[in-house]
Amino acid sequence: MSQVEALRGRTCSRRLRSVALLTSGVLALPALAACGSGDDESKAKPPAQDIAPAGRDATADGGTVRWAVDSVPATLNAFQADADATTARIAGAVLPALFTVDERGRPQRNPDYLESAEVVEREPKQVVLYKLNQQAVWSDGREIGAPDFLSQWRALSGKDSAFWTARNAGYERIDRIERGSSDLEVKVTFTKPYADWRSLFTPLYPKEVTATPAAFNERARTALAVTAGPFRVQRIDGKAKATTLVRNPRWWGRRAKLESLVLTAVPREQRVAALAAGTLDVAEIDRSGAERIAYAAKDAGRGGEPVAHGPGADVTPSAALRSWALAHGSDESLADTARAARERTAKAQRLYAEEQSALRGFRVRKSLEPAYTQLAMNGESGPLADERVRRAVARALDRGELADTVLGPLGLPAEPPGSHLALAGQPVYKDGSGALGKQSTQEAQGLLADAGWTPGGARQKPEPAEAGAGAGGPSGSASPSGTKGDAAKDGAAKDGAAKGDAAKDGDRASDKPGAAPDAASDDGLYIVGDDKPAADARLRDRAAAATRVLAPAPGAALQSLALEQQARTVAEGPGSADTAAAGGQHRGDGVAGAYAPRGTAAPAPAGGAVGKDGKALSLRFVLPSGPGSQVLRSVGDKISAMLRRVGIRTEIVKVDDENYFKDHVASGDYDLALYSWPASAYPATDARPIYAKPKPASDGSLLVEQNYTRVGSDYIDQLFDQAAGELDEGTARDLMRRADARIWAAAGSIPLYQRPELVAVRGSLANVGAFGFKSPLYQDIGYKKSQVNGAEKR
Repeated sequence: MSQVEALRGRTCSRRLRSVALLTSGVLALPALAACGSGDDESKAKPPAQDIAPAGRDATADGGTVRWAVDSVPATLNAFQADADATTARIAGAVLPALFTVDERGRPQRNPDYLESAEVVEREPKQVVLYKLNQQAVWSDGREIGAPDFLSQWRALSGKDSAFWTARNAGYERIDRIERGSSDLEVKVTFTKPYADWRSLFTPLYPKEVTATPAAFNERARTALAVTAGPFRVQRIDGKAKATTLVRNPRWWGRRAKLESLVLTAVPREQRVAALAAGTLDVAEIDRSGAERIAYAAKDAGRGGEPVAHGPGADVTPSAALRSWALAHGSDESLADTARAARERTAKAQRLYAEEQSALRGFRVRKSLEPAYTQLAMNGESGPLADERVRRAVARALDRGELADTVLGPLGLPAEPPGSHLALAGQPVYKDGSGALGKQSTQEAQGLLADAGWTPGGARQKPEPAEAGAGAGGPSGSASPSGTKGDAAKDGAAKDGAAKGDAAKDGDRASDKPGAAPDAASDDGLYIVGDDKPAADARLRDRAAAATRVLAPAPGAALQSLALEQQARTVAEGPGSADTAAAGGQHRGDGVAGAYAPRGTAAPAPAGGAVGKDGKALSLRFVLPSGPGSQVLRSVGDKISAMLRRVGIRTEIVKVDDENYFKDHVASGDYDLALYSWPASAYPATDARPIYAKPKPASDGSLLVEQNYTRVGSDYIDQLFDQAAGELDEGTARDLMRRADARIWAAAGSIPLYQRPELVAVRGSLANVGAFGFKSPLYQDIGYKKSQVNGAEKR
């Protein structure tokens, strides 16, 4: 897979949890309520797994599965900054996971390691008591127990800088760890409440790895002498780019069905050929690969001859006749060239037909990945520093059309995500997009006009500054959200304007103990469906207005997981096709939470760009440029056309995949970008660094953690902090929903579609494929008894 492949690196065994949470599209990580378009979150169903389930009695014993991964693991230590998706997959098969994730993205106690785990005290301090499975032992025969917990806490607490850790979320809240009646009982006392305590000690490393900086930093990168899962690491072959896992003879749980599992690094563009050549059994593929496998099955019913696809399939009858005529003509020079071309085509067709024949033995397992692709808007500087411009961009997008572009052809549900912090089916999930409002060209134009961007503005000459005037611009000038300037108006303050609690709690942030005000002036803005402007106001930090160089975010080395598929240059489309009535008094669309300037007349659809002071509004849209960019190409085309309808031009800039995230997204060198974030079972912990308000550092730089849009607010941070310390699950969910509605209203990032998960699996395999949220059970993967034979049990 290319780096662009989005945030998918599970730095620990739980599905999609990023190290600080990001990942090359972040991974594995995981709100005001009542303002969503759907009030009953239970109606949202998680996508079904597609893994060809089979009981263990129907699965053969033995065999090897060759599984494509993106890279040879840079490290086997999942808590280091360069841990990647392969690191996480290995950890899931060879190390203890105290809690796994079910099909709805909820943490579940893993009985292979835990007999019980519960909060036994809340006052004066939170205490969690773990009772370990009495059979649980490391591969050297030592029982898993309190010394391992104690050693891992000391390494990850952040108190000893000699340990090179990428994150310490949760571990820094631990006050002490004590042994219970035996080493199989572990008592963990926290300095302050921690709601996501289930996220800790997964994966759990043996004390031999975490006891010293040398072992943690260096030795654990290339070898794990002691493990405790259904498999163990046999060898890592850098030359063959393969990691071999074999059965763990000391495993006390259900015996692994497979003798070995070989994780082989194969580039995405080479995986279909590798499947056809018989060197892979399982591989995540892209849409084009899935289409080839689907064609292979169809062609089998037509006698095996490729129909309407493959090399030469697009050659018309007239072109074929002309080629034949040239090859058999009297002009020897033309004939030689034509014959050579025909031979190359025939050879390619034979190879293609052979590959298609081999691909008939595979099936495409498909579901929705627990991650979503978003349009990110850089609010640090330029036009997008003005929240009204960001909202205009968001209101111009038809998210349903974009989702259908990607998911419709695959037969997958194309409902756009309604939350930044959870996905459909998760307990936290509730559609909070109503805090921003639905797609509306007229609303978007009205927002742009209120910010000073009008159809005539591109031709207008800037007025000379008055003598003695301050450096501040006009009221509509741009300024980053949550960090500086008067122009940015805190739409997040109106997160719950539609109805219910959201309108109450958000506007009363300062009423809460320790809360700080969080909004700017409401003058000139209203929320459709709300007669009164909200009273919430954002903190203004004039001192933060200086230009800064961004400091690297924690875990930024994992940037490879935060990317989406590559894209090509997108030509600007024609002018707006939206001929809806415009002009006159501004009208809302009736959607609660839709922001628009009070009394502003929305301009008629423009034939050209809107502008200000003689300068057209143009945004730099940065996208990766490697192979496999068809999906992003389509999405980019549509986004560009949608923005052009409201008068916003886009300058598409293609950059190398390797440089896309680190040199552009993470460094802030973009206006618009597409990349992915995951959802997780622990949003209060995992999502916080993604949406935390950037803070000025003592050296003048801006610390953004993983908030690469640079858009945030103090109140959003407060909601995350409150949720992280709230032990009542219902209250914690409500806090997360309120935070999500504020994130929607700030319009720094707009979720577009949940990523498709397409996995090619040999037809004789069971219990493997598109897992969705659910953690894989590696010990249950195997060949079906009814279909296995000597050739397949490699």
